[in-house]
Amino acid sequence: MDFKAGLTRRAGLTLMLAGALAGGSLFAERAAAQPAPYPQKVVTLVTHSSPGGGSDVFLRELTKYLGKYIDATFVVENVQGGSGAKAVARVAGSPPDGSVFYATTPTYIYTSLLSKPPKTYKDLEPLANLFADSEVIFTRADGPYKSLQDVIDKAKKDRGKWGAANPASLERQAAEQLKRAAGVNAAIVTHEGGGDMMLNVMNGTLDIGIGEYQELRSQIEAGKIIVLATFNPERLPQKPDVPTVKEAGFDVQLVKFRGLAGPKGLPDNVTKVWDEALQKVLQDPDYKKQYTEEVLVAQFIGHKDYPAFVNGFADTTEAFLKETGAIK
Repeated sequence: MDFKAGLTRRAGLTLMLAGALAGGSLFAERAAAQPAPYPQKVVTLVTHSSPGGGSDVFLRELTKYLGKYIDATFVVENVQGGSGAKAVARVAGSPPDGSVFYATTPTYIYTSLLSKPPKTYKDLEPLANLFADSEVIFTRADGPYKSLQDVIDKAKKDRGKWGAANPASLERQAAEQLKRAAGVNAAIVTHEGGGDMMLNVMNGTLDIGIGEYQELRSQIEAGKIIVLATFNPERLPQKPDVPTVKEAGFDVQLVKFRGLAGPKGLPDNVTKVWDEALQKVLQDPDYKKQYTEEVLVAQFIGHKDYPAFVNGFADTTEAFLKETGAIK
């Protein structure tokens, strides 16, 4: 074989090897990108929120990305009524096969403790937590209130009206704690969902509303509503000019958790898929950009530890409600 022919042959072998390696790499990438096998073809994610409410928005955004990591079709079902009691009962009565889950927030703890429904948080199995959510106080942009102190001053003069999502929500408890810290007796008007409450703030029926930043984002960006304060321990990175409630002079701090729970008795082949998939979802660049813009902070708690987290929150909440006389 002459020198030129040897070079040609070696070049051909190099190209073949490079092609094989590239093909193997591409195959590995495709294999890694394949969603995990799952025992159910359709998964229903249930929320007590009305369309446009915080949990509704959370689930609908999440479903845009879940299919990349779990081989199933995801649908959102709004089951309103009883401050979440109907939604909890819907999930608690479903088979524990991974086909139905509930969007957990502090609401399902408060509802269980305050109203004693037939099915409570104890009848669901916490699956995993995804986020810590930011609770904020907001008002209409063209209204008379430019600070939280303006709202408190109004409440001292003629009581005022404040909005919260539903009677057994963290927002309702935030309003009650703010009332106590400020020494006012504002009327707390509750709603089945944050969307309805926001409309009543925007039309002037309510002085302020207390809700999650993510469900308000579009109206904030449109300049229709403004945020007066956050219940977070620190200021919001996206709104550094907005003070915390504590900075405004009222010692109240609250953070909302967001996760999923299913019927009691979830099998390992279901919980393991979710544990792995949710961590990948939270690292998905597109989803990360979206939830960061909505001031959601990733706070993953896996299936092994989430029940203890939920039970600990419930114990603390029950102690607070007893202390304030809300329950005996």
